[in-house]
Amino acid sequence: MAFASSSVVAATASASSCITDTKKHDVFISFRGEDTRSNFTSHLHAALCRNNIETYIDYRINKGEEVWGQLVEAIKDSTLFLVIFSENYASSTWCLNELIEIFECKKNGEPHVIPVFYRIDPSQVRKQTGSYKEAFAKHRQNEEKVYLWKDVLCEVAYLSGFHSDLYRFYFIFF
Repeated sequence: MAFASSSVVAATASASSCITDTKKHDVFISFRGEDTRSNFTSHLHAALCRNNIETYIDYRINKGEEVWGQLVEAIKDSTLFLVIFSENYASSTWCLNELIEIFECKKNGEPHVIPVFYRIDPSQVRKQTGSYKEAFAKHRQNEEKVYLWKDVLCEVAYLSGFHSDLYRFYFIFF
């Protein structure tokens, strides 16, 4: 079952076309690979590409190259962000650090951020319960970073976005 509903693609196209920026990427997708890479995210990416929306996704990173620098560069060179919150998103320090970079760009008044809650209740992300609470307990050795991650995660999770459980998603392929 895939999610890239016409609503998400339309919202993405609308938001990215409103910004007259010279950014390299229209959309940057932040996601937890093990949860969504081979289903939802790949379908969403394909739908955006079919609509001529230049989309950055982490499999564009060249093998053998420094990963974090490329991600930060891609984030700074993107117009809009889709953050795909899933069951294990908070268990990845990479995802959480990406989210900090994304939020820094948002604070500077630049791009739009659209959260997408994929097979997870938005309140679990916002209140950091369930798997999110467990993930932060495992990250507790870095208390200062955990505080920052929780704060940014909460800020982004309260933005207007999409919740996959509210839709039936077989109509993505257009």
